[in-house]
Amino acid sequence: MSVISNLMEMPGMVAAGEFSFRGDRYTYQGNMSEEMARMASIMCRSTSMGTHMEADMLGTFCTQDCGLVPGKGWAVRGPAFSVCVVHNVFCFMDNTKADFNKVLHYMHDELAHSSDDLI
Repeated sequence: MSVISNLMEMPGMVAAGEFSFRGDRYTYQGNMSEEMARMASIMCRSTSMGTHMEADMLGTFCTQDCGLVPGKGWAVRGPAFSVCVVHNVFCFMDNTKADFNKVLHYMHDELAHSSDDLI
């Protein structure tokens, strides 16, 4: 099974997908329309690029191997839903049903060997 399919089997998962850093492709599964998935992939891509840039900037103030660079992903937890992105995989989850830490650990473990290049 794919990472996206495995994410969708976790409790509280609303949708999960993958986007390209070039911005020309995305795939998804879950409870969102095609247009919502397209907008989600654009939002995840642009936010990922911004957080990578910020990590790179902060990394210039760190000693070598400070653990901040390269950026691996980001997460936002709202009152009802959360978004997690690791490399180019995203997921949207219901906070009342999903285990945020379990999802983030799963994504980190499964995508640990993904390329850090934003291509």
